[in-house]
Amino acid sequence: MDKLFLGIDIGSASVRAGVYDAAGQRLSFAVRPIKQFHPKPLFVEQSSGDIWAQACAAVREAVAFPGVDAARVVSIGVDATCSLVAVGQGGQPVSVAEDGSPERDIIMWMDHRAGEQTRAINATKDSALAYVGGEVSIEMELPKALWLKQRYPERYTATWRLFDLADYLVWRLSDADIASVCTLTCKWNYLAHENRFSETLLNAVGLTDIVAKVPQKVLPLGSKAGALTKQAAAALDLPAGIVVATGIIDAHAGGLALVSTEPNGSLAIIGGTSNCHMVVNPSPVMVPGVWGPYFGAMLPGYWLNEGGQSAAGALLDWTLRQSDAWPLLESTAKAENRNIYAVANDWLADLEKRETWPTRDLHVLSDHHGNRSPRANPNARGAVVGLTLEQGKDALARLYLATLQALAYGTRHIVESMNAAGHHITRIVMCGGGTKNPYWLRENADATGCEIHLVSEEDAVTLGAALLGAVSSGAFASMPEAAATMVRPGGSVKARPETKAFHDAKYAVYLQLYEDMERCRAAMKAWQ
Repeated sequence: MDKLFLGIDIGSASVRAGVYDAAGQRLSFAVRPIKQFHPKPLFVEQSSGDIWAQACAAVREAVAFPGVDAARVVSIGVDATCSLVAVGQGGQPVSVAEDGSPERDIIMWMDHRAGEQTRAINATKDSALAYVGGEVSIEMELPKALWLKQRYPERYTATWRLFDLADYLVWRLSDADIASVCTLTCKWNYLAHENRFSETLLNAVGLTDIVAKVPQKVLPLGSKAGALTKQAAAALDLPAGIVVATGIIDAHAGGLALVSTEPNGSLAIIGGTSNCHMVVNPSPVMVPGVWGPYFGAMLPGYWLNEGGQSAAGALLDWTLRQSDAWPLLESTAKAENRNIYAVANDWLADLEKRETWPTRDLHVLSDHHGNRSPRANPNARGAVVGLTLEQGKDALARLYLATLQALAYGTRHIVESMNAAGHHITRIVMCGGGTKNPYWLRENADATGCEIHLVSEEDAVTLGAALLGAVSSGAFASMPEAAATMVRPGGSVKARPETKAFHDAKYAVYLQLYEDMERCRAAMKAWQ
């Protein structure tokens, strides 16, 4: 019980480091921002050097907290976004930027530059695509790698390793040239249940050489990848030799913490810039438009299906900033030293005192950054229907609520698709920044009709990374055993039966809006 476990979470905009004891009590926590580069629309890049520096800084702060003894830290678990890192010989970065900037060696998960390559991969109709819901996503790694090879063949040739970001961090920490079954299976079309890539798929698009550019050793979750090197230990202010666990994708780390103790029938929703919807099953379930089934990619011994929304928190942020009342919202939050969403929620509460159904005639289709699932359409577009000349606080609050509802309807669509294919989802467990927002929780419960369960640890993703380290160090025999001890429940939110008819009606409108937008896009395509 005197052992401590370090979790490192690399998100889209920040690095978080947390130290936990064997009971799951968080002893310290530190956050550092990381850079994003947006050279032009659809292009989003990062720097591995910046991420490593900020991760080291966050860890140093976390282990320096009063009451944290660095000598008691026995393991490090790492999760990260599923972004592509290009590494040359000797560990030097390989630029993925069009201007050749050496700093920018990461293509982020949200980057949509590889549309042509995505279509080419899907055109193969290879049988391996059945394990990604029928189509590879533009967010995955093979399209990005193919873009690099076709656009900058000399850089591709110079690349020694193409790492998923979590595997890159494990390599920097331990010098272990390995890949996680999670990263490789979920984002690289690796068939974990057969321990192979699809040769026919890679051959069809000219990527057979990529097998030599990814780590040759694939390790299961909960396994030891290596030990903390002296160089990395010095950068982190930790003792060398600490166990470094095999890495995991950030959303999957959260899912691991949320469903390990009650996997059957539980849907984990990890909310942030985007939303991820994770469900496991003892048997493989094919869900059209939903990623997976992936064997062992989140909970060992189970098949994973992963749904998601490409823009969630990012869409809410964008929506608020478009309002004419944004300056007032921002200045009010600053003057009152409060979060902008706390102020927006006050405005919404005031609106709802005067109107029972503020969004009766205002509808949002939340596909502003495409539809990850179950439509699997990166070219989908968002829509707002029912606009008036209304301005000010009420207009912002109304559109904010309609957007929250649209995101909740997207989740309902994913749940219904999963259940129609053979899952039996009866409960939803949520984590992420959205769980701090009572309206986010309320609308998800009401729209889906499911009770929303929470965990006491507000950063379940970082805790999930620490769980991996705890198991890989031998402190616990399995992930469910570790979660039973380290993850504690944190309350729940029930659906309000009196809202069901309203949400059923709006959900039907939500589904229809997608069809309407597709007809609009088809009409303009025909005009071309």
